[in-house]
Formats: sequence, structure tokens, C-alpha cells
Amino acid sequence: MSDVRCSTFLRHYKCMESTQFNNQVLKHSDKLFRLAKSILRNADAAQDAVQDLIVKLWEKRSVLDDVENMQAFTMRSMRNLCLDTIRQNREEDELPVELEYVEPNPYQQAEQKDLASRIRRMIDNLPELQRTIIRMRDVEEIEISEIAYITLLTENAVSVNLSRARQKIREQILIEQKRVEETVWK
Repeated sequence: MSDVRCSTFLRHYKCMESTQFNNQVLKHSDKLFRLAKSILRNADAAQDAVQDLIVKLWEKRSVLDDVENMQAFTMRSMRNLCLDTIRQNREEDELPVELEYVEPNPYQQAEQKDLASRIRRMIDNLPELQRTIIRMRDVEEIEISEIAYITLLTENAVSVNLSRARQKIREQILIEQKRVEETVWK
């Protein structure tokens, strides 16, 4: 092959490779960001984690063809990267915490927005594994089997943790409602 045809071939091959990478990996970047933010509790740190993961995956793209479920693989990789980041920050004793409270819009279903905000805070206070599982299942709508693969748990363990997380949220909502009723009737 001539040098011109060879360079054209290589350019085309690399283009195909980046297109395939975009279609298989980058399409999950929003979910990766939301997962990272739920674990790290900081939007900037989550964005950094997503970028770090994408760079690592790009560098290892030659072995990504062997991955059967790219979404589960990238989500597991993101979770592991975030847990490593937390461990590293704990060692440095500099874990950034961002408390996010979105004030309900009084013009658009204020009670529903307020309840959603309280539930998000309740979820944020769950243990890391339960928080991750409930977000993956109820927000990201990821199947139990994929969550099991991502978290390295059995499907039964995922279901148990999901059930416990939901039960804790229900109990907290009932406690809040009881407290409001007692305040109103005093």
C-alpha cells in the first residue's frame, strides 16, 4: 500500500474507533456523573471523576471490545473510582462535602417539590451502598441484575439493600408527618 493510502486507512480506522468509543462509552456519561455525584456528594469532584474515567477507558479502549455490558462495566468502574477517591481523601482528611438544597418553587406544586427535596436528603443520609443502589434502581432505572454486576453483590443482596433503603425512607417520612401533625394540633 502506498504511504498516502496507508495514512488514509489509519485515519479512517482511528475515526471509526473514536466513533465506536463515543457510541459505547460516552453515551453513559450523564449516568456516570449522577452516580459519581451521589457517591462523592460534590458536583465538581464528580465531573473530575467522570473525566478521569473517560481518559482511563480511552487509554484502555483496545480491550473494551471484550466487554459484554458496557453500561454495567462503566458504572462499576465509576463506583470503584469514586470509592478510591473517597479513601484517598479520607487519608488526606480533605473530603469535600456539598450540601445541596433546592428551594421549592411556590408556583409549581410546592408540596411535591418539597417532598422530593426531603426524600433526596433522606437518600443522601443512607449508607453508601444503600444510597448507590436506590439511586441506580429508582433514579437511573437500572435492572437489579446490572446493579448486582456493578456492585459485585448477588441479586438477592441488591434486593435486600434496596428494600432496607426504601423502608428507612418510609419510616423517616412517617416520623416527619407525625411531627408535623403534632405541631399543627398543639
